[in-house]
Amino acid sequence: MYSEKVMDHFSNPRNVGEIEDADGVGQVGNPVCGDVMKLTIKVEKDQITDAKFKTFGCGAAVATSSIITEIVKGKTIDEALEISNAAVAEALDGLPPQKMHCSNLAADALHLAVDDYLVKNGMEPRAEKPSHDDEDHDKEQVDQ
Repeated sequence: MYSEKVMDHFSNPRNVGEIEDADGVGQVGNPVCGDVMKLTIKVEKDQITDAKFKTFGCGAAVATSSIITEIVKGKTIDEALEISNAAVAEALDGLPPQKMHCSNLAADALHLAVDDYLVKNGMEPRAEKPSHDDEDHDKEQVDQ
């Protein structure tokens, strides 16, 4: 059901915790399944230098949180905003269709953290709003 990468990131999550004095914070949740994800980022000269997460949820939610912190380190703000839910799932060698919403949470948390950073620095937010509707939760989710 799950790839080896999903199981590895679930069993050995990377970058767990919270960055003190984070430059950006993004928190998302899905009330239907109960997954909640908080992502904090550190930014220096338009580049994300650190990312940490705290997640309450299923194994796929933990794995997507872990992988997003690895994907985003070293990326510019613009590059971070280009990371899609499909890219998160692909980095884990795929997710079962019923767990794709977990990759959506990871990408959305990242985009909200970037927007938080932009707003704190007097810039306009640029990420699209999270696209989670309660009634759509159990349907297969695809990259938007």
